[in-house]
Amino acid sequence: MLMKDLILIFIGLLILIVGVLIGVAFLTLLERKVLGYIQIRKGPNKLGILGVAQPFSDAIKLFTKEVTYPNYSNYIIYYFSPVVSFILSLLIWMVIPYYFNLISYNFGILFILSCMSMGVYGIMVAGWSSNSNYSLLGGLRSVAQTISYEVSLCMILLSSIILIMDFNLLFFMYYQLNIWFMIMMFPLSLCWMSSMLAETNRTPFDFAEGESELVSGFNVEYSSGGFALIFLAEYSSILFMSFFFVVVYMGGYSLDLLFYLKLLFISFVFIWVRGTLPRYRYDKLMYLAWKSYLPISLNFLLFFLGLKIFLL
Repeated sequence: MLMKDLILIFIGLLILIVGVLIGVAFLTLLERKVLGYIQIRKGPNKLGILGVAQPFSDAIKLFTKEVTYPNYSNYIIYYFSPVVSFILSLLIWMVIPYYFNLISYNFGILFILSCMSMGVYGIMVAGWSSNSNYSLLGGLRSVAQTISYEVSLCMILLSSIILIMDFNLLFFMYYQLNIWFMIMMFPLSLCWMSSMLAETNRTPFDFAEGESELVSGFNVEYSSGGFALIFLAEYSSILFMSFFFVVVYMGGYSLDLLFYLKLLFISFVFIWVRGTLPRYRYDKLMYLAWKSYLPISLNFLLFFLGLKIFLL
């Protein structure tokens, strides 16, 4: 019986990974369409009906291109860092509290934070191993940015954890049956939203790949499959962060259409921000992380701690 269970879990995980990859493909299509309409143009609309087949043709094009690598790069590390980034971004999805067939983590949130912290190494090593000044700068900036934001990110998350006193993602649903945490902690949820943008290297915090000053940042030397894996890792983490926001602040996990609509809306917000806001200045980003978000998150943490003690 145990062997059967393990095989079923393995098949379930495979289906989950395939689902995530297809979701990422259509997220890129959504992004190109939305950005197109923001800029008053159509976006991809030639392949298939309304350009539906575009992401798949892009994937085929990327993976069939010639793999190039710089002569002075540290080849093995350069080659494997996108693979590690990609595996880490898929590994986070294992904590989804499905009601059937999959693993249930009691320490799901700790696992998520660990995987997110490990994601920095992929970018740092990718930037360093290329042996290019632009990519090294992009990698360093990304590491500084992610470390700065992860501190306040953990503090913000700690406020929600104090309210439910558990690390299991399923408990967020039980505690939000009457009122969403987003309504209770509105300023914190907005801080979390912008910290998510910084964590996933998205506009207006995309300093790791600042095109205007760093050509393309840490991934400047990557082509074909390596670039595709970095791209997939970034977009699957965007999708996961949207899922995580909905679970923590917008009613918890539930297998219904409304949950997926909320997930789609938060993913759309990522794209909307990209089409609307210009890139921040780097010193201002650091100022925002250490002088604004950290004090706010600490104050709210003390407030919710006091509230919990008072209510007990």
